[in-house]
This record gives sequence, structure tokens and C-alpha cells, in this order.
Amino acid sequence: MQISDLPYPDPGVPDARSGPRFLLWLGLGQLGGQARSLCWGLLHFSGVAGLPYVVGLGIDAVVDRDSSRLLLVGGLLVLLGVAISIGDAMLHRTAVTNWITAAARVQQLLARKTAELGSALTRRVAAGEVVAVSTGDVEKIGWFVEAVSRFLAAAFAVVLVCVGLLFYAPALGVVVAIGVPVVALAALPLLPRATKRADFQREKAGKATELASDTVAGLRVLRGIGGEELFLSRYREASQEVRKAAVRSARMWALISAIQVLLPGALLITVVWYGAALVVDGRIEVGELVAAFSAVATLLYPLRHFEEIAMAYSFSRPSAKRAARVLSLTRTEADTAEPQALVVPDAPAPGGDLYDPGTGLLAPAGLFTAVVCGDPDLAGRLAERLGGHPVDDAADAAGAAGPAGGGAPVLLGGVALDELALDTARTLVLVQDKDPVLLSGTLRELFDVPASGAVGPGAALDAAQCADVLDALLQSAPDGVADPMDARITERGRSLSGGQRQRLALARSLVTDPEVLVLDEPTSAVDSHTEARIADGVAALRAGRTTVVLASSPLLLDRADRVVLIHEGAAVATGTHRELLVGEPRYRAVVTRETDAEQRMARMARMEEALTEIEESA
Repeated sequence: MQISDLPYPDPGVPDARSGPRFLLWLGLGQLGGQARSLCWGLLHFSGVAGLPYVVGLGIDAVVDRDSSRLLLVGGLLVLLGVAISIGDAMLHRTAVTNWITAAARVQQLLARKTAELGSALTRRVAAGEVVAVSTGDVEKIGWFVEAVSRFLAAAFAVVLVCVGLLFYAPALGVVVAIGVPVVALAALPLLPRATKRADFQREKAGKATELASDTVAGLRVLRGIGGEELFLSRYREASQEVRKAAVRSARMWALISAIQVLLPGALLITVVWYGAALVVDGRIEVGELVAAFSAVATLLYPLRHFEEIAMAYSFSRPSAKRAARVLSLTRTEADTAEPQALVVPDAPAPGGDLYDPGTGLLAPAGLFTAVVCGDPDLAGRLAERLGGHPVDDAADAAGAAGPAGGGAPVLLGGVALDELALDTARTLVLVQDKDPVLLSGTLRELFDVPASGAVGPGAALDAAQCADVLDALLQSAPDGVADPMDARITERGRSLSGGQRQRLALARSLVTDPEVLVLDEPTSAVDSHTEARIADGVAALRAGRTTVVLASSPLLLDRADRVVLIHEGAAVATGTHRELLVGEPRYRAVVTRETDAEQRMARMARMEEALTEIEESA
């Protein structure tokens, strides 16, 4: 895989059982790239390892006044220089390619998992952790994949130098062969402590990132209630904790780096001192001493990669663990079964009813069904369930006091949505949550979504009452933009009001024209007059299609074909809005926001009216 071939047609199925297994899976998936990088690394480091011996031969040739041998040494130095230069350039190129392709693979896997889980992802994993995994953690994982081939090539060079010295200058070769493993492994006892401190630092950094993302997301609310300083002080404390943890971690890594400098220096001094004594005794030649000195000095370069691989693994292991935790999440518990045990059913025939066994909610095919829940959180979880997105606490979607089997899958035409292929389930049922996101781009790009083609952007915009939104986009557009469809929407639609963003998101959902459309509070940020027109527009546009709206607005409820009341996790009443308003006190309490005292007074008033009628009739 080359950078020009990205993205991957299929990033594969990762081994997400643990962080190390995930790193191993990534490495095995890039054997070709690792092999190329290793070959270039071997060329580079072999040239580096051969330099000391060629220099030693040159010294001996000068001492012996052998010009032909000296000429040969010059030719060898040129060849080694070319090998070092080409090997270094291609090693860097292939290693960075491994890094980028590994990071791209992880990002594709995370994007696929995000699309699979939808909004349920942030209920299972903190938003700050998702941000950390998709940004910094991806780079650290790629760093380790890149460093592996360089480390293997460097280890080969170290072995080559030690073995070469044993044959070239046995007396000094033994010293080097004993000293190099000590130098290479001296920092190993410190690595667990360094890794622990680094993990602690990243844990603190993740919490600070989560706090920052939550603060930014709720900045408008914080400003409204004057809570900016409170959250700012919390972030300062979290930032200082990250700084202290980073300093403690840096101290340990500085100690390891110091050992990597001190011990090779001590080995170099030992070789020079002992070699000089051997030269004085006449046991070795001056060229052999120079070769041994050069070899030990040269080893300082490949030995740095031992420190690099240790640091890369230390930093990438917790990053891979977090990535594996996200990638191991599944839509349903059944998805964790063996692939051969899974049987994916066919899509249901068009025109089937939507039924939730957990709550007893039934949305007949082709009707506009409104669902009233007293708990907004329960409504959000129920909307996710109706879209075939089970939550870990799926039973909570039916309420803590719900009926037995609250976690049973939602059925569409008698087929469980959870068991359908993800693409099929998304095509059949679309869920718009209460806080939809608008991506930056033109309005035309916003409506470039998978759709049946039966509903055009114009009809959807009309139904969602977006005329003023189009005018606002045109006013803010640069000169020369005459078509509002070519006007740009800023990131998350920040230049628009909450009601405008909500209506554009509703229009986008209407364009898709799914068989079942589930809307969670689609008009909570618009005024009552606009809400009434939206209710009429949606009912008309979705005529003959199944539409489920979770809301408590009387204007929406009055336009629905049928209304279902969910109380304590179960469907307890069904009828029209007017029927339930008269005959169901619990429904009336939710829709009219009556307090308990007001309900008691209303009951007493009705009893008094009844008594008065009885007395008059008597």
C-alpha cells in the first residue's frame, strides 16, 4: 500500500482484544511495507557498520605504505557512502509511508465504527476519549509501526558490528560483545516505571481534553448562566495536573536518555584504554584499535533506535488499548458471536409496522405517529432503539420499570432491525436526534445524502419552512452567489440560529425519504407559528410513509394520526391528541405541563361540575 493508494478499499477487521494484539494486527497487515523498509534499513545500517573496518584497513594500508590497498579502501568508502545515502533516504521514505498508511487504516476503522454506532458511541465512550483516539493516539500508533523496521535494521547492524569485531580484533571484540548488550538493556528496568508515568500523563491529558470539548460544546449555555469562570478554573486545575504529570514522565525519560549516553561513553573509554594497552604490548595493530574505536562510536547511532522503539511502544500501547476499546464496541451482543454463527435476515417487505416489544409501542405503516414521553432522556434512547441502534443499557430505553424483555429488538414488518445488515437498517429507518449536526460546506453538499430520489431538496425545504434560512444564507454569501444552494454553511452551522439549524437538519432528513422516519423533538427551537406550518408540511410530504415523532408539543401532536403515551417505560394509552387530552390525566400532565396541585384542582373542579349537574337533574 502506497500513500497514493489511500484510502484503503477495505481496512479489514481488526483484532481489538487488546492493545498489543491490535498493534500486532496492524504490523501483520503491512508486512510488505515493513519488508521494504527493513531491506533499505539493512542497506543503510550495513554501510554504517562497515565503515569502521574499512577505516581500519585504510590505517593499516597507510602504515604499510601500500598504495594499491589504499586505493581499494577509497573505492570501498565510496560504495559505503552511496549505500548509506540511498539506504537512509529510502528507509525514511518507506518508514514514513508505513506510519501514514497505518494511521490512515486506524482512522478508517474509527470512522467506520463511528458510522456503525452513531450517537450511541458517545454514550459508551467519553467524547474526549473519542477525540484523543482519533487524533493523538492515531499518530502514536503510527509511530510505533514506523519504528519497528528501523529498530530491526539497527539491531542487525549492532549484531554485525559485534560479530565483525570478534573476527577482526578478537581481544577488543570480546569487550564490545559483552558491553553492547549491557548498554542496550540497561534501561529496561526503568521502562515499566516510565510507562506507568506516561500512562498517567495521558490519562490526565484525556480528562483535560474531555473537559475542554465539553466546555466548548456548551459555551453558549455557560455564558448564559455565567459559568465560564467556574469551568475555566476547572480546566486550569486539570491543565496543571497534566503539566505536573508530564514533568514527572519527562524526568524518567531524561534519565533513560542519560543512561543511553553515559553507558556507551563508558564503553568507548574502556575500549580505548584497553586497546591502547594492547597496542603498546604489540598484541594488536593500530588499525585494529582505530577500527574498534570507530565501531563503538558508530554503535551510538543504531543504539538510539533501541531507545526509540522502547519509547514508541510505551506511548503506543495505551493508545492502541484505547483504540481497541472503541473498535471492540458492537451494535448488538450478537455481533460478538462467531461469524459463521450469524445469520443475516432479508430486508422486510415494504409497508410493515414498526413495533418495539420493550415498550409495546406500535407505529402502523403509512401513518404519522406521535410519541409522548415525560422523560426527554428516555425519548432519546427510545428513538435510538427504533432506529435499530441498541444501547448498552437497552433495557433503560424501555424504562427501569418497563416490562420484562425490555431489551428485545425492535421489529419492522416482523424482522428484527438489530439483525439486519447496517446499510439495510439505515436505508429502512432514519433517526434524527434532538441535536443534529450540520457539516460545513454548501447547502447543495448538505443534501448530497443517500436518498430514494422521490423527494427533492426544494420540497423538503418548503416542508421544513426554510425560506428565511435560504435568505440568511444568501445574505452572508460572498458576491456572485445567486443560488442559495451554493451558499456555504459554516462549521456545525454556527452562523445560523438554533431554529434555523434544526429546520435545515429536518429538510435533510426529509430528502432521504426512508421507509420509516423517526424524529426526536424536531421543532423544539422554533416558534409556535412556524412549528404549526412544519407539522402540516411534514404530514403532507410524508403522507403514506411511516413517520414517528417524539415530542410533547400540542401543535405537532394535533397533526398526528395517532398518539402514544409512554409512561414508566410502557405504552399506556393510544388515541388522538384530543382524545388523550380529555381522557388521560398523565398525558395531559406532560403535554400541558400541569403540576400535581393543578391536576388535583382540575379533578376537584370536574367533580364539582358533575355534582352540580346531578343536583340540577334531580
